[in-house]
Formats: sequence, structure tokens, C-alpha cells
Amino acid sequence: MKTTFPIERFGGLRTPFYYYDTALLRETLDTIRREAGRYPDFCVHYAVKANANPTLLRIIRESGLGADCVSGGEVKAALEAGFPAQKVVYAGVGKSDWEIELGLDNDIFCFNVESVPELEVINALAAARGKVARVAFRINPNVGAHTHANITTGLAENKFGIAMEDMDRIIIMASGMEHVKFVGLHFHIGSQILDMGDFVALCNRVNELQERLAQQHIIVEHINVGGGLGIDYQHPDRQAIPDFAAYFATYHKHLHLMPGQTLHFELGRSVVGQCGSLITRVLYVKQGAHKQFCIVDAGMTDLIRPALYQAYHKIENLSAPADAPAETYDVVGPICESSDVFGKAIDLPRCQRGDLLALRSAGAYGEIMASGYNCRPLPVGVF
Repeated sequence: MKTTFPIERFGGLRTPFYYYDTALLRETLDTIRREAGRYPDFCVHYAVKANANPTLLRIIRESGLGADCVSGGEVKAALEAGFPAQKVVYAGVGKSDWEIELGLDNDIFCFNVESVPELEVINALAAARGKVARVAFRINPNVGAHTHANITTGLAENKFGIAMEDMDRIIIMASGMEHVKFVGLHFHIGSQILDMGDFVALCNRVNELQERLAQQHIIVEHINVGGGLGIDYQHPDRQAIPDFAAYFATYHKHLHLMPGQTLHFELGRSVVGQCGSLITRVLYVKQGAHKQFCIVDAGMTDLIRPALYQAYHKIENLSAPADAPAETYDVVGPICESSDVFGKAIDLPRCQRGDLLALRSAGAYGEIMASGYNCRPLPVGVF
């Protein structure tokens, strides 16, 4: 479905703001539920780090997904949105004591553990509460992904996870601890992945590790393969809903689950990415020495991905008439940084002061990464 913008309702709103198409979000969730539901041993969690807007969290919780969290704040947000604690998974390379205690006190489903010191701390904190913490070990599979270097997480050089060669030793170590219970293995190789071959490579690696454990009669209840499925930033309306059928079918075909095992996914960007757009207003059109600038009131404080990752977001002029002539602009924000640029040499229908522009595909890692740099207010969400 194509996102439509009720521009007649935008006039009285202070820009910039995030506009969320909740109908598209619900259709996306229906598709996930239908395609994952073809495989009864598949469980899907939403990666809260993509967008923690309370309204979106409530809609996602109503769809039946669990929550994948990477901070105590996200665990709290998920619980406040009504996600059942038994569907909350807590990952993260640096968990503070209070964050672990929050998970223990709420009896969350699982901690995804990333190091031996973290395992020891969880065991000690659980002992102090007289509890047993369920843990999965995040294994670094040394599998690359065809994506931006800053969002690749599965290589040996990355900070995430436990080295494969240490897996057996740590599982045996956990079996000797009274206050942790080993329940699974966790993997995640990166984000914005569009090549299904990357997921096939992960499946092959998981199969190898499973066979190694089976030879030692080590049984794993749950396999968690993270998320990573990308979206179409170039053409947000052409494929507003990612190809979840191919994604889940890839794992069904290539990952060999043992009897009784469940397979967990942690989808974020592919759930909310296309339903959100950043709406901004043109402040000035400035003719520079060599180029024309369209200066808008949104900046890298509102959407940092272009500055941080050189990410592309399609820009549309919502105010221009259909027959307006096109002109070429660098679309830039007001922040006192040269990196505050949304796009260079962008062809748009002629822009003028007051026009509303939409930066598309901004539902993931947009509002959630906003900052108050330059003492700017945070953008709000409009539904």
C-alpha cells in the first residue's frame, strides 16, 4: 500500500515532526504474522531500538509480537506498553546491574549474554534475589553482511558476542552455576540486509555449531537469529512491506532445527521503517556560488542517519503542484555542522519558503535517535 499524507492537516502543526501511517504498520504486522505463522516453531520479537514511540509499541504489542530490548530503558518501555514479560528478551554488550535486576525482578524470558564476566554478574545478582535467570549466549559467527560497516555486527572484529571457539566452554561453565539456566544461542550479523545469501550463510554456520554441540549431547532449546532484514529506501511505495515470505522461507529451508527447538527473530527496521516520515518545512532557498540550497527546519538532530551513515532517504515536496518544474538542490538543515545534509544534488519540484517536505522511510532509527544538540526540542510523533 502507498503512504498518503493528509497535508491539509499538517498546516497548523509545528515542524519538524514524524508522521506515522498506522494503517501501513498494521498491514506490515499482519504480513509478518501470516508469513511467520506458516512455521509453528517460529517466534518473532520486535527490536525496540528501531522505534520506541509508545503508540507504535502498543500497536506492535497488540499484534502478538514479543520485544527485543538492548537496555533497561527499553525493557521498561516494553513492559509499560504491555508486552508480556515472558516475551521480553534482553540483549546488549554492556548491561548495568540495575538493568539486569530489572529483568530479574520482572522474570523476563531471557538474557542474551555476551561475555563470561556478564554471565558471572547475572549469576551473582540472581543468587542475591533467590532466582534463576534464563540465558542464551550470543555467539559471534564471523559471518559478514553486505551492508554499511557501522551496522555490521557478526564479524570477529566486532565488539558483539562470544567467539565461536569459546562456545562449548561457556555452556559447560553455565551448567555449573546454580542461578542461571542455559536455554539458547543468539546470533545477529547486521542490519539493512537485502541479500538473502547473507542469511543463508548464517544458517550454515548455525547448523555447523549445532552439530558440534550435538556430538557432546548438549541440547539447545531456542535458536535466536536476530533480525537484519532491510527495506527499500529508494522506492518506499513500490515495496512498502518487505518480502517477509522470502525471509522466513530462507530460514525454514536452510536452518536445520532440532526436534522441539524454536527459532526466534528480532525484526526492527523492517517492521516500522516504511510507516514513518519526517515532515519538515522549507525555511529558505539560497543560491550559493555553485549550487542551490534548500534550507529546512529539520536537522541532523531530528534524523541523524544521513550524517552518521551517509544514508539515503527519498525526499518529496508535498506542497508543490504536480506540474511544478524540477530544480536541483542540496537539502540541508539548520544545525551548525557541515554534516547536516539530507541530500546533495536532489531534483525536486521547485521549492519555496513554507513548502512541506517529507523524508521517507524514517520510521526506524529516526525519532528514537533524535537529540537536543543546539538546544533544539525533540520532534513529536503524529499519527
